[in-house]
Amino acid sequence: MTAMTRAARAVRATVLIAGTVGAAAACGTAPTSPEAENVPGRVRGGWQEPAAYTYTLRSSEGERSLLGTFRISVREGVVVKAVGLDDSARRAVESDPGSVPTLGELLAELEQARRDHAHMAEARYAADGHPVRIVLDREENAVDDEARYDITAYRPAHGRRAGDPAGPRPAA
Repeated sequence: MTAMTRAARAVRATVLIAGTVGAAAACGTAPTSPEAENVPGRVRGGWQEPAAYTYTLRSSEGERSLLGTFRISVREGVVVKAVGLDDSARRAVESDPGSVPTLGELLAELEQARRDHAHMAEARYAADGHPVRIVLDREENAVDDEARYDITAYRPAHGRRAGDPAGPRPAA
């Protein structure tokens, strides 16, 4: 990946994260019950995308190039490694590695679908607030416009949040 591509993705990720955080803040407090976590139009508050994390994404449904199961590593809001775990995902990574999303980008896609009044734009969240499933269907009677994202094996690295210093703080 060229330095220009990395810089462009970093800017895009920053914009998407800011939009996602703003959308979450506008929703107020986080839901407290599992039922509340699945309410359409609700974004789980309080979760911030970590500066570094890994997760497994299973992207299914619809006619899209981003289909299959991926193992994804993210650093500072940018996908730094994406491995296709099946044939569809390997083809997607080979043909367009820049299309593999961060969790912030998935949440931004969810929020955009909600702003666009999609037929379905729902999410489920883990206890810590990160998304575990996002289901989109932009038009009720359209064929193959659906998207389903299942997120598993999410692991933040070192508990840092985006914008935190990369290393330990110097002793006073």
